[in-house]
Amino acid sequence: MSASPSIDGIAPCPAGTPFSFEVYPPRNEAAARSLPETIRLLASVRPEFISVTYGAGGSSHASSLDVVTNIVRNTEVPVMAHLTCVGSSHEQAAQMIREFLDAGVRQFLAVRGDPPEGSASDAALGDLRSSAELVQLIHRIQAERAPYREIPVPGLPHASAVGRRERVTIAVAAFPNGHPRSHSLEQDVDTLLAKQAAGANLAITQLFFHAEDYFAFAQRVRDAGVLFPILPGIMPVTSPARLKRMLELSGEDLPSGLGIRLEVEPTDEGRREIGIDHAARFAERLVAGGAPGIHLYTFNQPHTALAVLERCGLIDAVPTS
Repeated sequence: MSASPSIDGIAPCPAGTPFSFEVYPPRNEAAARSLPETIRLLASVRPEFISVTYGAGGSSHASSLDVVTNIVRNTEVPVMAHLTCVGSSHEQAAQMIREFLDAGVRQFLAVRGDPPEGSASDAALGDLRSSAELVQLIHRIQAERAPYREIPVPGLPHASAVGRRERVTIAVAAFPNGHPRSHSLEQDVDTLLAKQAAGANLAITQLFFHAEDYFAFAQRVRDAGVLFPILPGIMPVTSPARLKRMLELSGEDLPSGLGIRLEVEPTDEGRREIGIDHAARFAERLVAGGAPGIHLYTFNQPHTALAVLERCGLIDAVPTS
């Protein structure tokens, strides 16, 4: 698909720019009813993958596994299962990994997760104390299940050659402005290097609102020796309340221009348009500056996420049915 002309000053992303989505398990019956259509719409534009979130300590394990299974069975899009390790025993974490592998998952996002509220003891944190340890465990479980791959030999029906085992993609979180519990940016770089040494081969950033923060972070970790791609995570923010909540969760600085526009706009549709426009311009800026693709946090609102891609020139039109 060729890039579309510039729309209102937005220079479209280059044709073929990779994109992916994040969805979360339904939290009520209405959300559960709408989720299959959300997945169908997102899958229809052929993203690189759809990731499915997961609660700390396995708090949403069953519902996350249900969503993952839905995507595997009903689409041809690779699914990325989130895994957290905080609050889990080694045996619990290993069992959850095996269940996702059994469901057909070959991509994971390994994160430590937030400690349970009010927990003060080390025991409450579980056996795995870092996402790097979780990355190692995923690789170890996969190696136990499939230590090698048998390749049929043409002409010899009962013979096979030994090939390399099936590769899994393990993504980890990256924080352009530092993890909230980090003591320094240098510590964040060291943490990402440790995740790479453990076997991570992709990173996805948590929310940030200034492109320069991503560029500076990407250059810093590249200079330190991080080799894998770092996808910027983008969420179309369509209301002042959501923006406030995202800032509280991420600890990021207020993007003043966006905040003001959302506050003064009187209609929901107008605020939605502001959020789409801002996210599309943000994505274009990041890709133009060297980002290897974009990862959209959809908030289970597929039409908004797809509208961002259309505005970027990455899909021809937002599917309507």
